[in-house]
Amino acid sequence: MVSVLLIVFLLQLAIHLVNTFGAQAVNELLWNLYTKLPTPQSKDADESSRLRKEVARLHREMKSISAQDDFAKWARVRREHDKAKDKYDKQSASLTSFRTTFDRLITAARWLGTQGLQFFCNFYYSKQAMFWLPQGWVPYHVEWVLSFPKAQMGAVSINIWSMACASVIALASEGIRASLTLKDGRVREGSNKGEKIKMEALGAGGGEKEL
Repeated sequence: MVSVLLIVFLLQLAIHLVNTFGAQAVNELLWNLYTKLPTPQSKDADESSRLRKEVARLHREMKSISAQDDFAKWARVRREHDKAKDKYDKQSASLTSFRTTFDRLITAARWLGTQGLQFFCNFYYSKQAMFWLPQGWVPYHVEWVLSFPKAQMGAVSINIWSMACASVIALASEGIRASLTLKDGRVREGSNKGEKIKMEALGAGGGEKEL
């Protein structure tokens, strides 16, 4: 049986990843994976992509033909372009409608699988000790805080364990991000994104040193 400690940690990790990458990015990833499966929507997505390329090709071809010099050819290509665009618009509208429903279902499932499950666990295991502290290891008032809100004295409650997991995951994430930034040598976020990191050289001479 999976430990409640591990479940809480994985929940906090999932919540952190969603908050870091963004809900829309998660939806986009799941949509791309869904359209790779043998589903009716995967065929519609392939057909929509093919029609979009066809419309673009016909549009370029139509622009390359002079309506005055070769009206017959221009009119033929124009008819093909309009027909393909009309078919693409209908296909795209159908796919967009399904995508809206898909995003709503994924958003609901994501909330139930993360925040909803977290609320349920915090309520269901509110009186259960995640683990026990050695007797007399910390003062009474610290024991009371660690057992908040309903766990027995001397135990660590699920709420405190959740906050501890979230804090450790956030610190680890910041550490990884800082390491990648130093390795790359460029600022990854903020108004100075993309610029080289400058560090003051220690010792005599002062000045600045570019990494």
